[in-house]
Amino acid sequence: MRIRAKICGITRLADAQAAVAAGCDALGFNFYESSPRYLEPEQARAIIASVPPFVACVGLFVDANAEQVRRNASIAGVSMLQFSGDETDADCAAAGYTFIKAVRVSGPIDAAALAQHYPRATALLLDSGTASQPGGTGMVFDWSWWPSASPVPLILAGGLTPNNVAEGIRRTRPYAVDVASGVEGAQKGVKDAEKIRQFMTEVQRARGN
Repeated sequence: MRIRAKICGITRLADAQAAVAAGCDALGFNFYESSPRYLEPEQARAIIASVPPFVACVGLFVDANAEQVRRNASIAGVSMLQFSGDETDADCAAAGYTFIKAVRVSGPIDAAALAQHYPRATALLLDSGTASQPGGTGMVFDWSWWPSASPVPLILAGGLTPNNVAEGIRRTRPYAVDVASGVEGAQKGVKDAEKIRQFMTEVQRARGN
């Protein structure tokens, strides 16, 4: 089973290049203005222009209106979206892009019910965010809550680091993993190239288990 990986919260060209060189499948660009990883769409566009083919560029939004989402996604040139707020399925679909819906986990996960709630989502990202901080908390949720089966691809997020991602994959067998703070240094939004490399090495090692 091939486990994919997304490096989220990219704010610098050097970090995007390090993630691509390490073998990531997708890069995430945060357009939520309250986030320390926020990036202006024009800045994201300059980075995305250097991303090679077959690496997805994902624009992250939180409770933004459809017009704002469409405008910023178009300026940035992202290929798909991630919604990490309290959006409905209709809210997410209104922008007209393929999308991932992030869901804050607080107990055992009913993947079938979530899939019915977000029928147009191409995948569900299960994260440890809170109402005040939708994602990027650096906290791990209880992996025993992970469902044994799902009708849609599931992405594991929340507190992943080079030290625990292989165990997370072993415990949950997700479609993909997503990391932001776990590959950063002291400054939020600034990635550490060595941590990215270590993270991807562990993902690739877990793929073979």
